[in-house]
Amino acid sequence: MRGTGQDRDAGQMRLAAIVIAVAMCLWLLVQALGGYYDWAGRWAFLADLAAMGAFVWSLIVTWRIWRRRNA
Repeated sequence: MRGTGQDRDAGQMRLAAIVIAVAMCLWLLVQALGGYYDWAGRWAFLADLAAMGAFVWSLIVTWRIWRRRNA
């Protein structure tokens, strides 16, 4: 049976996976819409920055869970 620490880790891993998937889908959508509607390049850079922030956050969360499990 799982302990509370493992349940918390599983929930955080699920959240990190959802953030990665949503960030990638939104990033692709903004890039496609920007090309279609000929938006300024600064909006593409803003979307890139937001996506990188989501990916870095997910990487940090995943790394912390990995460290906690291997401790």
